[in-house]
Amino acid sequence: MRSSRALTVQYTACMQGTEQSVPAVGDDVAIEAMLGRPSRAPSTVVSRCHLGLPVVIRVPPLLDDGTPFPTLYWLVCPLAVRRLAKLESSGIMAEMQARLDVSGADAAYAEERARHLTGRADVTHAPRGGVGGAHGGIKCLHARFAYFRAGGADPAGAEAAGLIGELDCAAPCVGPRTGGEERA
Repeated sequence: MRSSRALTVQYTACMQGTEQSVPAVGDDVAIEAMLGRPSRAPSTVVSRCHLGLPVVIRVPPLLDDGTPFPTLYWLVCPLAVRRLAKLESSGIMAEMQARLDVSGADAAYAEERARHLTGRADVTHAPRGGVGGAHGGIKCLHARFAYFRAGGADPAGAEAAGLIGELDCAAPCVGPRTGGEERA
């Protein structure tokens, strides 16, 4: 497998106006480059952008070493991560919390995660909570958006998706380094 050291995330690509083809890299390599580190467990791409790159991955509820991992859906798209961070820093989560009922989404998320653990004898500490491990309320818009983007009925994720807009990069965010150059 190629190392992400041969790739870099091109954060500025999402703002450029030139079309580029999607780099010929596997999902695991693209995910590692987007995360900036190796994934902690095997994952499955559940949502892609219009360029075919991963946006959301599904992570098992227990990592390879048995560590509980409450976040079943992980956002890897750098543009969405940046936009959601900006949205979170605006203070909107408190307003959403007062207005939206996310208890149904949390229950469905917890049930889905539990289904992934059914029949496993090695479970000593199962992850708990709703979306992103939340125990009531809205803990993280990144996790809410990822769950919504993966097909979950989450009102906070749906609202966040509308607020951050389309993930309309003109160029891939992951690409090979050339000539030892770093990308911003």
